[in-house]
Amino acid sequence: MSVKNELEYLFLRKKPVKLLMCIKMGNAKYVSVLAKETDCTYSHTVKLLEMFEEMGLVDFDKEGRIKYVKLTKDGEELADNFEAVLRKFSKLKPRGAR
Repeated sequence: MSVKNELEYLFLRKKPVKLLMCIKMGNAKYVSVLAKETDCTYSHTVKLLEMFEEMGLVDFDKEGRIKYVKLTKDGEELADNFEAVLRKFSKLKPRGAR
C-alpha cells in the first residue's frame, strides 16, 4: 500500500482522528487513558499509535513503567488541520435546513 493510500485509509476513519484529537487535547497521556477516551480497545489503540509513530506523528516518553504519548510537530500540524475540518463539518447544515 502506498503512503498516500495508507494515510487515507488511516485518517478517513473515525477512531484514528478521534485518537489524534485526544492526544492534542491536554498534556501527554498514556495509552490506557487514550483508549478509554476514544472508546477503543487497548490493543487497537496501541496498533494505531504504532502506526502514528511510524509516520512520525507521535513520540513516546517512558517514565518508569508508564509510556506517555505526545504529538510531534507534524502530528500537531495534522491535528490542527483535522480540528479545522471537524469545525467546518459542525457548521454545515443539511440542504433542506437552509
